[in-house]
Amino acid sequence: MASEDKAAYMPKDAVGLAIESTLITGAAGLAISAIQNTLTKQNVSGWGVFTRSGGVIAIFAAAGGTYGFAKAAAANLREKDDSWNPAIGGFLSGGFFGLRFRTFPAVLGFGAGLAILQGAFDYTGGKFSGYDKDSNVDEYERKEALRKNKRRPIQETLEQLGEGRGVYGPGYRERRADRIKENYGIVNNLDVPRT
Repeated sequence: MASEDKAAYMPKDAVGLAIESTLITGAAGLAISAIQNTLTKQNVSGWGVFTRSGGVIAIFAAAGGTYGFAKAAAANLREKDDSWNPAIGGFLSGGFFGLRFRTFPAVLGFGAGLAILQGAFDYTGGKFSGYDKDSNVDEYERKEALRKNKRRPIQETLEQLGEGRGVYGPGYRERRADRIKENYGIVNNLDVPRT
């Protein structure tokens, strides 16, 4: 093998993924078709979901099944699990959305658009919430490490903000008492905050 230090590739069940993604996207197509059916101005029956706008269900189911199969088949043929597999699946399934325009440029355009979208989404982590956090690191320790990494010395903070508003440097009580005594002639240490 070219690189024995990499983990061995585990083949994926392309037909199983195709059936699963067909059912999921077919259900999404059914929901969109039902919404389209309720928003019509004509009085159509409940069967209008299938008769009037049933093509939406078919397009979504076909595109989803094609995506699932093509993604798994590309991974199995290439024996790699990278961002090119969703891009290949996105290109082939995006073509189904371009078929309703009945032009070859639309098929290529929708395919290329969905390929870029799926490939970039997978490349950047494949989640809307961002990358997964390392489960071996305690959350409290991770946040403490971030705080220590970003923490500034107190002298730098005092130089930029000045004292007051909850930020007091060492010897603040004495300096404040001296200022009050000097300016007003009052000696009162009861209202001076403690450091």
